[in-house]
Formats: sequence, C-alpha cells, structure tokens
Amino acid sequence: MDTQNEFVLQMKNISKSFPGVRALDDVTLNVRPGSVHALMGENGAGKSTLMKCLFGIYHAESGEIFFKGKPVKFHSTKIALEAGVSMIQQELSNVPARSISENIWLGREPTVGFGPFRFLNHRKMREDTRALMTGLDMDINPDEQVGNLSISRQQACEIAKAVSYDASVVVMDEPTSSITETETEHLFKIIRDLRSKGVAIIYISHKMSEIFKIADEVSVMRDGRMVGSYAAADLTEDKLISLMVGREGTNRFPPVESTIGEVKLKVSGLTSANPRSFKDVSFELRRGEILGIGGLVGAQRTELVEALFGLRETVRGEVFIDGKKVKIRSSKDAIRHGMGFITEDRRGSGIFPLLSVSVNTAIPSLEHFQNKLRLLAHRRILAETTKYNEALRTKTPSMATLIQNLSGGNQQKVLVSRWLMTQPDIIIMDEPTRGIDVGAKYEIYMIMADLAKQGKSIIMVSSEMHELIGMSHRIMVLCEGRHTGTLDKSEATQESIMRLAAQFI
Repeated sequence: MDTQNEFVLQMKNISKSFPGVRALDDVTLNVRPGSVHALMGENGAGKSTLMKCLFGIYHAESGEIFFKGKPVKFHSTKIALEAGVSMIQQELSNVPARSISENIWLGREPTVGFGPFRFLNHRKMREDTRALMTGLDMDINPDEQVGNLSISRQQACEIAKAVSYDASVVVMDEPTSSITETETEHLFKIIRDLRSKGVAIIYISHKMSEIFKIADEVSVMRDGRMVGSYAAADLTEDKLISLMVGREGTNRFPPVESTIGEVKLKVSGLTSANPRSFKDVSFELRRGEILGIGGLVGAQRTELVEALFGLRETVRGEVFIDGKKVKIRSSKDAIRHGMGFITEDRRGSGIFPLLSVSVNTAIPSLEHFQNKLRLLAHRRILAETTKYNEALRTKTPSMATLIQNLSGGNQQKVLVSRWLMTQPDIIIMDEPTRGIDVGAKYEIYMIMADLAKQGKSIIMVSSEMHELIGMSHRIMVLCEGRHTGTLDKSEATQESIMRLAAQFI
C-alpha cells in the first residue's frame, strides 16, 4: 500500500536533545486520517516534545516529517496552523484579560476597511464564535472575559480554538486534565464527529479509561524512544502499563503497612458559609491513617478540605486536633497546628512556575530561614530543600531549575517536599496524582504509604475509584455537600462507593 495515501502524518527518525538530555531518539510515528491515535508514556518519555517538534515550537536535529504525503518543515506554529495542524497544549495559552471571541481568533482577526483605516470586525468575531460554539454544542458567551471562566471552561475554549482552524490533524495534549466527566464525554462527542469527517486526532492522556474508550491506535514511548504502535483493541490496561514502564503493571498500589493509632483530627458538624456547599460534615482521622474522600463532581470535596485548611469560611462546626479544640481561620493557622495541603490544581494554585525548585519547596517555611536582620539564609534553604527533594528522589537538573521545566510527577514531589519541610502531622492531598503518569503515580503512592507508616495522618481526595480503594484505610463519601457514609477498606467497592455518592441524585 502507498504510505502517502495510508497516512496523513509521518514523523520519521526524529531526534531532539536539550542540554544534558536526549529527549527524542530516532522516533517514528505514523498517523492515519480519520483515526484517534493515542500517544502514551510516562512523564518525560518525550510525548509532548515530539508534538512540539511537529507543531514548530521545537526544531528536530534530525529526521523528516511528511504531511499528506509531502515533506514539510514547520518553522513556526503559524506555518503549522496554516498547513492544517492544530494543537491543544497541556498548559493553557489563553489571554485572560480578553474575551472568548478575541482569544479564539487571536492573530487572525477579521477586519473591515482598508489601508490605515482597517479596524477589527468585532461583530464578525462574535458571530463566527457563536457559530463555532453552536456547532460544538457549547453554551458559552463569546463576550465573556476568559479570566472569569473556570479552568474547565477555559479548557473548553482551547478545544474550540483548535477545532476552529479546520485542521487535518489535531493534537490534544492532556485535554481532559482540567475538565469534568460530563465535559469529557462532550469532548469525546466532538472527537468522534471530527474523526467522521476524516480528521486525525493525536491524543495524549494518562487516563487509561479514556484511551480504551476513544482510541483506534496506541503508540507507546519510553525514555525518548518509540516502543511500538498497536491497535487499541489488542491491548489491556496491564499490557499498556507494562509497555510504558518496562515492568508488569499488576501491582499498581503498594501495601500501606501503617499502625492505626489514636484520633488525630476530629471534625464535628462543619458547615460552609456558602449555602450551596457542604453542610453538617462530621468525621475522624486517626494517626497513621489514609482517609480517602470520594464523591461525584459537585460533591464539595475540595471545598471541604479547603475549609479545613482555613481557605474557606465556615459558619458552624468544631475542629479538634489531639482532642483539643482549635480555630483555623487561615492557612497560617492550619500550618501552625501541624497541617499541610497539596492543592488540586498543581499549575494554578500549587507551583510558582517561574521560581526555582528550591524556592518552591521552601515557600511556607521561609520565616524559619531568616536571620536577626530578617534576611534569608540562602545556603541553609538550599541545603534543606535539597535534603527533602533527594529523600523523595525528585528528578531535577539542579535545585535552581525552574519548576515549570519539571515533569508533572516531579512537580508533585516538590509540593510534597514543601509540606514535609513544615513538619506536619496532618497532610491533605487533593487529587495527588492528577495529570501524572502511571510510574510517577506509584512513586507518589509509595511516599504516601511511607508517611502513614511514620505516623502521619493523610486525607486524600480522589476522583479515581481504584486509587481510593487501593490506598485508603477508610473512604468517606460525599454527595451534594453531605456526608453520606464511610466505608472500611474491606467493604469498599466501586458499587458501594457509587451508591453513597449518588444518594441524593
């Protein structure tokens, strides 16, 4: 068969290096028109780098790219877009202070007039945006400022923008990392519609369930090399994990061999100041215990743990630590009472992307590194942050590296190191493995198991059933802000959790 007709995109023998790192080593990828081609691999495997070489963000040192059977060199994203390749990048790239319509048509705005009297045609931008949103079945106001939207709605606008280019190949790099399950199903509907029109989708995700639901073919990368390409129907989750990490994927969770001690935290009747949020929530957390919190979207899990950490206002309820009633009105109060909090949105409210690994680790502990003149002791900071990150095996070229340059899994390790430096007894982890690969997940689980073994008390919010069941001693389930029940590990199943999670629906 003529490969020029069989494949809409061929990337042959692509290699790319960064200082000290061979990011891509002789990688070949073939993508058929009208197919969903999943690109899988651990963080740092080279998936995003390969796509950035395609999209003109990076330039490969060797190799060839064929698009629609013809050799191409995309020296910029503009050239790639004009040729028919669009990309939803992992990091949102919108302009928050501008409207949705201005963001979607940025750089290709319609104009009226001529010469020096040419002006932007805002009416046409709005009309085209409404038509685009209607075609994608999205109910979004074109005049809404992007900065006012939730992360999931911003992601939806990025998806709409990519589709608007009428491309033959659309790259989606972690498109569901910040959207709800309902919005994910809507995205899949859009993908199926694009596939039926002959558009090829290159789909990067760490979520196994999505891959088997939407992909036709799967290519697996490991350590900058292509392991192979397979029909999705021929793979299982265990086989895919084995290909990604180079070992069997049957043991996804380490044993949590901690000794459960006395009650460390007791919460009684906690009620949010927001009448639409959580109400009358009571529970206990013991020393050495991992307490999972489950529930569907809108269950108010994040709102509850943020209130515990002093980030949200409550109107009723009591909190006891070691049997003593405490008042937590701010994160500073929470830290003083021995609490740490790893947030749900690592990029949005966790890391400081333009600061170093060392500074990101030290931020909540900086007052402990001040001398009598209130100046920071930078050598001590470097020594302490290095110690904690080395203990967690954080992979970074140096402690001076900007944290935004690390993989998601290693960024998460920095955040864990950050809170361990505060010497907490209670650690809240909201979606601790969101957006990281299966290998990095296992490392985070190992860290959690070790912390519990040391006697730390952990609250883990998770949307992944397997994670809740695999890592928790007990699982507390919320539905629409109400505590509907708590399950011991021995009785926790997906069915029993869902029964409690949907109790009021």
